[in-house]
Amino acid sequence: MTGMPDTPPAPVIRGDEPGSFPHSVLAERHPAIIRQVRDAFPYGPGQHRALDELLASCTEGTIGSLPADAPDRDRWLAWGLADHTGRSWYDVPWLWSESYFYRRLLEAVGYFGPGAWQGIDPFRPFKRAELDAAQTDGELAALDGLEDLTEQERARALLHGSLWGNRADLGFRLSAEGTGTREPVPALVADDTETLWSLLPPDGRGTLVLVADNAGRELVPDLLLIAHLLAGARAARAVLHVKPYPYYVSDATTADVVEALRRLCAAGGAAAAHGRVLWSAMADGRLAVRAHPFSCAPLPYERMPGDLRAEFAAATVTVVKGDLNYRRLVGDRWWPPTTPFQEVTGYFPGPVAALRTLKSDVITGLSAPDEAALEASGDRRWRTSGTHALVQVRAAG
Repeated sequence: MTGMPDTPPAPVIRGDEPGSFPHSVLAERHPAIIRQVRDAFPYGPGQHRALDELLASCTEGTIGSLPADAPDRDRWLAWGLADHTGRSWYDVPWLWSESYFYRRLLEAVGYFGPGAWQGIDPFRPFKRAELDAAQTDGELAALDGLEDLTEQERARALLHGSLWGNRADLGFRLSAEGTGTREPVPALVADDTETLWSLLPPDGRGTLVLVADNAGRELVPDLLLIAHLLAGARAARAVLHVKPYPYYVSDATTADVVEALRRLCAAGGAAAAHGRVLWSAMADGRLAVRAHPFSCAPLPYERMPGDLRAEFAAATVTVVKGDLNYRRLVGDRWWPPTTPFQEVTGYFPGPVAALRTLKSDVITGLSAPDEAALEASGDRRWRTSGTHALVQVRAAG
């Protein structure tokens, strides 16, 4: 197949190694999420039973199928459900196992209905708590201080805000301008920022596609970055891809976009001005929201369907946000860290950029000196702790 990497595929990451990060997610995080969701709503006996069954399946059992009348059963069968049914959650690709867990969790709480709980986001209390936190007020107020910066400084600050997400407040993100230093271990393990800006020059008329990651205090800076690019004519149009249903606890849906926009508009000052830009852009079509079914697929983007491929191909640049989307972009495999990002994204149908805080094992595109420095730093969790980030770009379509 054309566009495939020359590098032979590395082993797929699974959760079958005790003590590994993927194993801890399956064995510890997923049961904790079930308990948190159970306590967050006054669910009835049927939902409690279904959650208990899912907990037992995750910890001691095997992967089960979806109900015969599930609205997306055929889609999941096409995504490999029949091949994995009856197997341990730990023995299938970790990306698949994680994604299917969240699909089964929604089934357990009645999200897909029919019934009174149809469409009720089980993660909404957690998202709202973050969006309404006092720290968010401080971050939005800090936007007023950006007005005194040059356009270049303001663009870089907002890019770093989107990059680091809810890793820290906006003041930290502004100071991240200095994280490109090379000694001894950079917080930015790769920085293709200038290449990204070259794809979105001032007075440009291109289309930016941004594949969103989390809601709440991460989605807000994503929206602020889009507002800045639209207002500054670096993009004539933007398309924001979100999840069609709740996913991975904090992943953004259309409802989360609306709540984030309302939060911006109600904040006053520069934040409200950005909110009005976005609200107007949605009304006149310069900003569109997409919720493609493949956004919740348990598969790498290499296997995207034709309609999604065509949309990415038409974009001036597609910006892929966050850790999960990075795993899907490069393939959730044990790549050697120096494997070129250009190669593993060679299949992508247009220019693509990754903005990612490192929160899982997969990594590509590092220089040999940076890999050596990271491994020698004494921080064994540099891949997963969220203390490092990257901006990687493949400019050629």
